[in-house]
Amino acid sequence: MQRRAQRADRSQKRAGRVTRVLFGAAAVPVMLLAAACSGGSDDGGDDAQKPSGSASPSASPSPTVEPAAYGQLPESCAVLTEKTLEDLVPEGGKGKEGSSSDITTRASCSWSSLDNNGVEGSQFRWLNVSLLRFESDITRGAGDELAREYFEQQVADAQSVQGAKSVKAEPLTGTGEQATAVRYDLKKEEGDFKQQTVVARIENVVVTLDYNGAGLAGDKTPDADELLKDAKAAAKEAVTSVTKANAEGTDPSGSASNSPSEKSPSSASSPSSTSSSSQT
Repeated sequence: MQRRAQRADRSQKRAGRVTRVLFGAAAVPVMLLAAACSGGSDDGGDDAQKPSGSASPSASPSPTVEPAAYGQLPESCAVLTEKTLEDLVPEGGKGKEGSSSDITTRASCSWSSLDNNGVEGSQFRWLNVSLLRFESDITRGAGDELAREYFEQQVADAQSVQGAKSVKAEPLTGTGEQATAVRYDLKKEEGDFKQQTVVARIENVVVTLDYNGAGLAGDKTPDADELLKDAKAAAKEAVTSVTKANAEGTDPSGSASNSPSEKSPSSASSPSSTSSSSQT
């Protein structure tokens, strides 16, 4: 009786071990399958998040500025024709070229005449043409914008000359991109002067033309309207000379040349601004 009980007990233990073995064996494929599914999902997620190509960030573009249109100036004492000079400064002779460290960016020329009428007095005339060209500069801006700023400064300076009376300003058309004529009276020890200043901008070049006249030693004061008319015509002629100097096939003096004018951008700073003033 006792032996049967012991055998039954051993049989139950063996059955329990078998059951646990079978359960463990059945669980292994399930775990492997779960691991396989989990691994495939993870791999797919990683692949989905990876970029298709490794693109490095592009470098920032270098700052640029619009190239200046004009790369040179005409010869300052040749911007006006002999006929124009004879009309404005009769027998004025050869012009006096202003000093400049670089005539391709800054140039000027002046003429004066004194028509002596003996005891009736004399007529004095003075004419000056100044040219200023601006290069495009990355730090300062495009040449034409720098020229525009200088143009406005020149017009303002012409209207604020010390001692000027009856100051008048008027915009002009047909003389470059911008042009303004300023006129005023200026009393000096020698006599009463009629001053005409025409400031014009063509692309990156500013032309300032000063023209004044006076009747000295008792001679009559010149007609301001006639002086202004002459100054406007001369300024237009000077602007045309700038265009011709930069046309292909011409050199700065307007003569024929085989090399085209340069219109490439430059990093050089533009010339400093100086205002024109009337002289006697």
